Amino acid sequence: QVQLVESGGGLVQAGGSLRLSCTSSGRTFSTYTMGWFRQAPGKEREFVAAISWSGGTTYYADSVKGRFTISRDNAKNTVDLQMNSLKPEDTAVYYCAARRSSGVVSSIYEYRYWGQGTQVTVSS
Repeated sequence: QVQLVESGGGLVQAGGSLRLSCTSSGRTFSTYTMGWFRQAPGKEREFVAAISWSGGTTYYADSVKGRFTISRDNAKNTVDLQMNSLKPEDTAVYYCAARRSSGVVSSIYEYRYWGQGTQVTVSS
């Protein structure tokens, strides 16, 4: 069983930055592909970024490419999402997710474990 806890959300002005962090319980964190997703009010949950178990492969949604960076520290059981040049349309609840299988993928159905989410609000 994997438990995920997100932190780092908040209110920021457009153009600003935030760093989200996700901490995982358990001793097998380094074997999981990790992802970040987000869900805005009235919209479906969507893929943001993912990273392979080793950190050697990353994958981003086009909407965040060049602005967001995903990274992980397997010694600390954490995966971070650095968000720069934030826009009002980035406002959403951000979720951390874990996938037992290898392969950096964007489908929400491929991720078995989910955190409770952290709110990110970008004001214009």
